[in-house]
Amino acid sequence: MSEECCGVDAPLKSRGTESVTLLGTATAGTTPDAAPASRRVDAAVAPWWKDRALALPAASGALLAASVIVGWSGVTDGVTFTLQFLSLLAGATTFVPGAVRRLLRGSLGVGLLMTIAAIGAVLLGHVGEAAALAFLFSIAEALEDRAMDRARQGLRALLALIPDAVVVERDGAQLSVPTRDIVIGDVLVVRAGERVASDGIVVSGRGSIDTSAVTGESLPAAVDTGDAVLAGSINGEGSLRIRTTAAGTDNSLTTIVRLVEEANGRKGARARLADRIARPLVPIVLGVAAAIVGFGFLVGDPELWTERALVVLVAASPCALAIAVPVTVISAIGSASKLGIIVKSGAAFERMGSIRTVAFDKTGTLTRNQPTIIAVETVDGVTRDEVLSIAAALETHSTHPLAHAVLVACPDHPEALEVREDAGRGISGTVNGVSVRAGSTRWMDAGELSPAALRLADDGMTVMAIERSGIVIGLLGIRDELRPDAAEAVSQLASAGIRTLMLTGDNSRTATTIAAEAGISDVRAELLPADKADAIAALSQESPTAMIGDGINDAPALATADVGIAMGATGSAAAVESADVAFTGSDLRLIPVALLHARRGRRIMTGNIVLSLAIIVGLFPLALTGVLGLAGVVLVHELAELVVILNGLRAARLSHSLDSRSAMGAGRQSQPVRSLV
Repeated sequence: MSEECCGVDAPLKSRGTESVTLLGTATAGTTPDAAPASRRVDAAVAPWWKDRALALPAASGALLAASVIVGWSGVTDGVTFTLQFLSLLAGATTFVPGAVRRLLRGSLGVGLLMTIAAIGAVLLGHVGEAAALAFLFSIAEALEDRAMDRARQGLRALLALIPDAVVVERDGAQLSVPTRDIVIGDVLVVRAGERVASDGIVVSGRGSIDTSAVTGESLPAAVDTGDAVLAGSINGEGSLRIRTTAAGTDNSLTTIVRLVEEANGRKGARARLADRIARPLVPIVLGVAAAIVGFGFLVGDPELWTERALVVLVAASPCALAIAVPVTVISAIGSASKLGIIVKSGAAFERMGSIRTVAFDKTGTLTRNQPTIIAVETVDGVTRDEVLSIAAALETHSTHPLAHAVLVACPDHPEALEVREDAGRGISGTVNGVSVRAGSTRWMDAGELSPAALRLADDGMTVMAIERSGIVIGLLGIRDELRPDAAEAVSQLASAGIRTLMLTGDNSRTATTIAAEAGISDVRAELLPADKADAIAALSQESPTAMIGDGINDAPALATADVGIAMGATGSAAAVESADVAFTGSDLRLIPVALLHARRGRRIMTGNIVLSLAIIVGLFPLALTGVLGLAGVVLVHELAELVVILNGLRAARLSHSLDSRSAMGAGRQSQPVRSLV
């Protein structure tokens, strides 16, 4: 991140995007009346070759390369000097103003040290050295800022889940009003297939509500009069009248947006490792340099000691320190991307190497998010195929999400006639002239299969009863199954000393069953998005924590975590954009591979920083006493930079402390994800 982005009072900036007007981005201190009157979709972040923020760093690099070529060709030194000076100017423009502004606010960082080093090098006649520092620092900062811009952009896509207009009953008439005008107490009319515009209570009607966007519940829930529904839920069948309990600009989904923005703001204020080192280093270096100049005036030789003070400034410049982290991060991130592990920023990679706790979402992360028939129970004299064929004959006429699971299990089935769907209960009709029904055990008595129905429910399944001629003849147990690689991934994390747990919006029975199969003992179920974010915040206080999820409801937790990891191939745009890391594939074994890769990169990064600081500590007395002049100091710095670069390049090698060959294969076959950098 740039010097500006690191500050807690930094303004939210965006490059290559239009200004965004959004519905319901209510934060603390705002009111519904203050909400914008319209909503526009974010313009895409400009391609890198059109990004104006990359223009100056690119120009700095081009001019520096040109100066080297001109110097080799034997052209006059004046041309070389001019090219170097222009390169320095282009690069320094990107960070010097921000460093000065932060200094005026009493905040110190690597940018100020780079500014001091560049000024010192110029005063001593080494413009080329100053230009190289300016180029390297400016291009690294610009790339991190670009990643942050893209992360901010996708967050607001959440609000597309709220319809622009809704039918409201007022004064006995049905009116179509903008969603922003919904007030508490309005009665919404929500037809089948429509999204609920705000939180509320069903006052009439019944149906099946898909709440996966908000709660993560993998299977739809039946609702009837008196049941609560959340904004962004989809009414699967029937017509509902819902009395709102929240305004159109302040509901479940707008709360998710606010939580993510607040979490990103807190995370953005966390200084990077290099900045934390720079804070005490800057005043020490400046104080010593000023003392040296003062000493020169006291002894009557200000020219000599002023020159030594400038040499000390160059000796203490963080040349290798500025490169130590970026070269390691770039190498490690580049190699990880070959496996489909996309890390959005260097700061995220640094944090990823310290993770000691991993929290998993359930639906779509640990599970396939594809409800499947797991068990079929029948009464005596009835076969499994008979039960499935009756269920499939009826469900082929249904829009219920569970219908797909039935049809996959029995694609060849007889035709059902006189089919009638009773919203929230089930479906009935005739098959071969016999009356049949399929639906919830709350609608029909399971009879002698009641013990089996309880057992299936205890195993975390949704139970569908099949009735023929007024008698229940069978039960179908439907559940979203665990991914085949989940248990192995959890085991590998445990072997690496990383604690695992599950955070989910699903019911406790289902969550506990799936967690046990995955080898996870710590299960926290029936959580709303805010609950997940609170749980992650508490875990982060105990140890560095990563959250892994794929749904919109995971966005606040992903943003709150020290590292948010989104399963990008199947995940929602909001989850991918709220996270620090995106996996383009779905193989969970990539998670331990990625975390151990980052852990190794962090060790290399730490070694580089120690070496860089050792160089500064070693050169400082030599420059102060005059043992080394400017030429010697610059030579040592260049050699140190070379060592740091070579060491940092080792981070490109993936750790094989885990058997990652299968995960690597999955990464190569993973689906492409939209560019994040």
